[in-house]
Amino acid sequence: MLPVVSATFDEPNLVSPAGLVPIMQLAENVDLTGLADEYLSVHTDKGSHAGAKVTALVGGMLAGADSIDDMALLRHGAMKKLFDGCYAPSTLGSFLRSFTFGHVRQLDAVASRVLIGLNQQTPLLAGLDERAIVDIDDSIIEVRGHKKQGVGFGYSGVCSLNSFIATVSTGRVAPVIIGQRLRKGAVGSPRGAKRLVADTLKTVARMRPADAVGKVRIRRSWGTPTFLLSSRPGRTCRSRSG
Repeated sequence: MLPVVSATFDEPNLVSPAGLVPIMQLAENVDLTGLADEYLSVHTDKGSHAGAKVTALVGGMLAGADSIDDMALLRHGAMKKLFDGCYAPSTLGSFLRSFTFGHVRQLDAVASRVLIGLNQQTPLLAGLDERAIVDIDDSIIEVRGHKKQGVGFGYSGVCSLNSFIATVSTGRVAPVIIGQRLRKGAVGSPRGAKRLVADTLKTVARMRPADAVGKVRIRRSWGTPTFLLSSRPGRTCRSRSG
């Protein structure tokens, strides 16, 4: 029996990752496309229809794509009936390669507003008004090859990139990612922490009701533990130690 070398899904009336349908409906409910169009400005021909391209990228990642070439899965079967913009992988790649750090910050603005909208649509962070814990952590992402942008040898001695992630959890729900950065491999853990913490607390404050009285506690995973307390949304946080 010969092994399968390649397979193509070309049935025009079927969608292989059917779970995309309710998820992308939720994305539409929180206006992902509109928010990306409003806040993301890539001033080249490659930046046109930014909202549709961001939505396509999100849909592709949810369907399992982990590279630009994998985005071709959005052009199979009945996908064109679900998505207004089924872009070629090369088009999406050119779009992403036009990004600067400023565009990353614009995407942060989109992501925080999408998260706020999701929290209004679903019990994503139930109990956030009572007590919340924000964890700041970095981790090593091992990569192959030395030509990848930003790759380096950090404190682990591994050829890698560095992911910097902020999660928030309550007594009722598991941690939810609320902020993230992808940094070069040779970076110190605290670099950029001040900005990430400030952005995270701002998003948490916008997600909490105005009459919330519970405290927000922040924990970091490196150095001497430091706890930051905020009893009211918008209140300036102070370091207890460290």
